[in-house]
Amino acid sequence: MQRGDPQRPHHTRHHHTCRWRLAGPVRLGAAVVGFLATLAFGLSGAHATGAPAAGVGPVAAAGGEDVTFTVGMTNNVDSFNPFNGIEAESYEMWALIYDYMITYSSKDMAPQPGLAKSWDTSDDGLTWRFHIRTGVKWSDGVPLTAHDIAYTYNRILDGGPESSTWGSYLASVDTITAPDDTTVVLTLTKPNAVLPLLPIPIVPEHVWKNVSESEVKSYANEPPNVVGSGAFRIVEGKASGSLYRFEPNPEYWQGQSQIDHLNFRVFNAEDTLVQALKKGEIDFAEDVSPLQVKALQRQPGITAQMGDSPGFDEIAFNVGSVDTKTNKPIGDPNPAVLDPKFRFALTTAIDRQQLADKVYQGGGQPASTIIPPAYSQYQWQPDDPNAFDYNPDKAAQMLDAAGYTMGSGGLRTMPDGSPLGTLRLYARAESETSIGTMNYMKEWLGNLGIDAKVTTMESSKLTNVILDGNFDMFQWGWYVEPDPDSMLSYFTCGQLGGWSDSWYCKPGYDKLYAEQHAALDQATREDEVKQMQQMLYNDAPYLNTVYNQIGEAYRSDRFHGFVQQPNPGGILLFQYGIANYLNIAPGPAQSEAASGGSSSTNLADTTTVILALVSAVVIFALGGALGGWAGYRKATVDYRE
Repeated sequence: MQRGDPQRPHHTRHHHTCRWRLAGPVRLGAAVVGFLATLAFGLSGAHATGAPAAGVGPVAAAGGEDVTFTVGMTNNVDSFNPFNGIEAESYEMWALIYDYMITYSSKDMAPQPGLAKSWDTSDDGLTWRFHIRTGVKWSDGVPLTAHDIAYTYNRILDGGPESSTWGSYLASVDTITAPDDTTVVLTLTKPNAVLPLLPIPIVPEHVWKNVSESEVKSYANEPPNVVGSGAFRIVEGKASGSLYRFEPNPEYWQGQSQIDHLNFRVFNAEDTLVQALKKGEIDFAEDVSPLQVKALQRQPGITAQMGDSPGFDEIAFNVGSVDTKTNKPIGDPNPAVLDPKFRFALTTAIDRQQLADKVYQGGGQPASTIIPPAYSQYQWQPDDPNAFDYNPDKAAQMLDAAGYTMGSGGLRTMPDGSPLGTLRLYARAESETSIGTMNYMKEWLGNLGIDAKVTTMESSKLTNVILDGNFDMFQWGWYVEPDPDSMLSYFTCGQLGGWSDSWYCKPGYDKLYAEQHAALDQATREDEVKQMQQMLYNDAPYLNTVYNQIGEAYRSDRFHGFVQQPNPGGILLFQYGIANYLNIAPGPAQSEAASGGSSSTNLADTTTVILALVSAVVIFALGGALGGWAGYRKATVDYRE
């Protein structure tokens, strides 16, 4: 799950959830792989074009030269320490540096093998056994074993600062052991419906055993002291910096990327980001507005798209900030926002379609619940099809019924007749959608006789304001993992002072959360998840605004091979997993080169043609040696700012 501006993408916090299977991927011989890579490159175009990338090393080129792929983005990494950080950019860096035991598929984000090549569970769901790959090494040459995985998980299970980000995945886990170098065993006190999903970066025990629990929050984990097992090694960059440099891990177990240098550059504004793409200074632009996407689709040599994002934006209330040690109130929320009747009355005070059209420039659709449409089996909707429609008259009637009636001067009063006062609305300074949303909210509240003031500040500062409880409402967004458990957990009482940002706490909700988490019957679990959403709808700690899309653009005259996630219709980078950093290759794909790369619609057709030809060659090449080819299967169900 990733927290932050979903237009970047993330969570987001982190990106992961539930999908599973057994067996490990087939490994082709080096000669065959080399031949296939050569064939694929030849099919997709032999030469890269474009101006040299200023100040970021060699551009993608043919003829044996180094290949540099540079990604431009408008938000910083806030920590390279996988036990810190909340921005989607940080999660992207962690995924490049570290491996995960279970990963996600590009097609539908279902789980598939990572460091674990297979797994099995007991009939009662209380014992899980993961079978770990051999031959995997850390970037300093030390072998990675099951003991590193058990060590990582136990740091989280111990309940220290590491657990704040990753603890929900290990709920109900009692012990984690590594009986040998290739086996990890989890024993549970009760079933965990999220397993085998464990989207937790695995850290090296021989490095992190020297980082005490008291040092975790201050440990930067920055070059040159970063040891990982992922596809890339970070060689330059500091949190909040403007440039992060990576190089491939030469011993990566999934094979080598065709990228020799991977760079991430941070831009202060979208305009400079887009200009850098046009000039060839970068190869990929992340978080591009819908208007810029439309303009870039007319640029020769550039492919641009709006990809569906599994996330939502919201306006959150302070429903009761408390000191988690004493359970006494902290901060200074307006008494009105503490009342669920007041919050619920504002459900129809928001014109979500106007936000999608005006603020998001068409890059989204009106939102309802915290579970996006992509995960429809878990999504609850009220019986009233107009429940989320803009209806200020209905909002006014509900406010009146709740006792917030008009007083002198055209302003509403509290139920006891005292002035309601001015609501403090916070927006994130680096997000135009955040600022635009809260300016509209101020206007809509004003039309209802509620005074409000908008304050903008950087995300890092706003986080402190939220944790101190000194706010009434703010705007932000989440990336939601394919399994809803993590998103649901942020509203539990146990997350107060942690990932909870609305300070919502209700024993009945916690009870349902525990039940769905342990449910082994899928239908029962889906029903419980929907009951939780209905409870959040009625209590309204959030007013969900927009399910957003992410604008992306890249130099299709230099690179090809991107696969959307989910496929079709999804995003190209900042996915759940790093598949595209291994998929992309230098040179334009044939159809993109012929059309000038002006539209993302070429992606699926080009990939299909190449894969079909490659598959034919695989059948031919392996037919004699293996007596026929039964099919290349990704062994499982697969792996987001």
